[in-house]
Amino acid sequence: MSHAHAFEPARTALVIVDLQNDFLHPDGAYARGGQKNDDIAALPGKIKPLADAMRRCGGWIVSTHFTLVPGRGGEPIVSPHLLQLRPFLRKGDFVPGSWGHALVDELGPADLSVEKVAYSAFYMTRLEWLLRKCGIERLIVGGIVTNGGVASTVRDAHVRDIDVTVLEDGCATFSRELHRGIEAGSSRRLDR
Repeated sequence: MSHAHAFEPARTALVIVDLQNDFLHPDGAYARGGQKNDDIAALPGKIKPLADAMRRCGGWIVSTHFTLVPGRGGEPIVSPHLLQLRPFLRKGDFVPGSWGHALVDELGPADLSVEKVAYSAFYMTRLEWLLRKCGIERLIVGGIVTNGGVASTVRDAHVRDIDVTVLEDGCATFSRELHRGIEAGSSRRLDR
């Protein structure tokens, strides 16, 4: 797709990557684990004006939701690298359909929601199918984390020939230095 085509709201989606209660809310899993972050907490306020404008002009709002699938006894299935980074994750965190799993109220409701189990919102999800069925050809992406969910989703959209714009001030990670490194084109490690 060429970046030169005109903006068509009905064919454009704002993709909000993982701005969920368990990540952002003071009662969420990450706050319980001492992982509060001012840059991440500011994102809903930064993205809300664009989300409201997209709704007014007939654009789409797509929310992706990081998911910890409950296994036996409801214990979450957590990748070893994530459990090492975030040992506070426990039963009930990021469970599909739960309050913690939901998009923060400030940005809701989404037109389309996609559960994801890895960084990319395309990996083993129905996102591409939904975009194609709804005639969405262009994505505007913001959310968390810059070098994880956002970067992976943007890369995967690109290889699918979906036009993508990243909101430079609509993304954040748990480290400003890491976020700045991503902006400069250096992705050394993933952070969740």
